[in-house]
Parts: sequence; structure tokens; C-alpha cells
Amino acid sequence: MLIKNKHQKLNWAKNHGLIPAIVQHARSGEVLMLGHVSKESMIKTEQTKHVTFFSRSKNRLWTKGETSGNTLKLINWYSDCDHDTLLIFVVPHGPTCHNNTSSCFHPGIADLSFLYQLEKIISEKKNIPFRPNDSSYTSRLYASGIKRIAQKVGEEGLETALAALSTDCDTTELINEASDLIYHLLVLLQCKSSTFNAIIQELKIRHHNNKQIEHNI
Repeated sequence: MLIKNKHQKLNWAKNHGLIPAIVQHARSGEVLMLGHVSKESMIKTEQTKHVTFFSRSKNRLWTKGETSGNTLKLINWYSDCDHDTLLIFVVPHGPTCHNNTSSCFHPGIADLSFLYQLEKIISEKKNIPFRPNDSSYTSRLYASGIKRIAQKVGEEGLETALAALSTDCDTTELINEASDLIYHLLVLLQCKSSTFNAIIQELKIRHHNNKQIEHNI
């Protein structure tokens, strides 16, 4: 949705033409930074698809990454219930913080965001040439080929199911096996040039469709 259709309700007058904006990673959910935006900076953000703030220290519009190259690609944005704070979803290109960390709030990170970070590490391993003496299990797994990776997913899936059927009240084994399953599934997805986010999007579509069906019954 275009800025011109959304910014009309925003309370620009409350903070003298500026609105605080929380920037969040659209894929991992990690909170990246907090900045201030003006009406002009938001219009430029929509036009360029790269987040632009109003820098109070520079007293001008400031596009994140204009010198470092570490830009924030706009995905979408929303205002809060009082229309005086924004939440901006982005996909970052490079570290967000000047300290070379993914977030200005590092090391604060939500548990679910770790899944994205793990997937990123697995993805990076895929592009590193394999060396026979490489101690990385992920690298060796990639080198074994798609059939072996798929086989491991099947094995871990079965072991997870068997752990769930155990009469032991302790869920430690189930957690361990499920962790192995998810890890190997991430490797398999990366091997096929896909991501866990694609699964999330599919589940969201199914959820929406199911709610539509329930509404029509």
C-alpha cells in the first residue's frame, strides 16, 4: 500500500513533524534499530524502497547505508493504535549497526530469530568449497549429496516419531530428535535453494484459506 494512502492518519504534529520508527527484520523478526522519520523521509522511503530517516544530528534526510552500503530494503510499514509510532519491516543488506552487528540492540535477540541465524550459517556453509579434512558436519553433509541429506531427514523424522511414542515421561529424547530433524530439514531446503520462510508463507496461505472456508460454511 502506498504511503499516500496510509500516512494521512499519522500524527505528525505530536512530535513536531517527526515520528519514531522501530525497524524490524521481516524474515527473522529481529528488532534492528530505532530512528525518526518525517513525512518527506517516508515518501522517499516508498519511492526508493530503501528506508530513509530524518537525522536530527544532521538536520536532513538520511538514507540508511548511504555511506556504508548497509541499506534497509522496505517490505512494509504499519502505525500503532495512536498513529504516532511506526513499525517498519525490512530486509537488511549487511549489518544494521555501525558496530558491525546485525542489530543496534545486540546481543538482544528473540528465540525464534535464532532459527533464521542458524539457517544463514547453513546457507553460508553451502557456498564454501568442501575440504576433506573439514571438521564442519554441515559441509560434509553438503558434500555427501542430496540423496544422503534427504535420507537423513527421513531417518530423523522416524526417530522423532519413535521418541514421541516412548512411554517415558521425560521429553529430552523427543527434543533432541526434533532438533536433529529441523536442522537436517534446513540443510535439505538450502540444498534445494529454498528457505524455511517459504514454508512459513505456505502455512500462512493455508491458514488464510482455511479461515475463509470456515467463514463460508
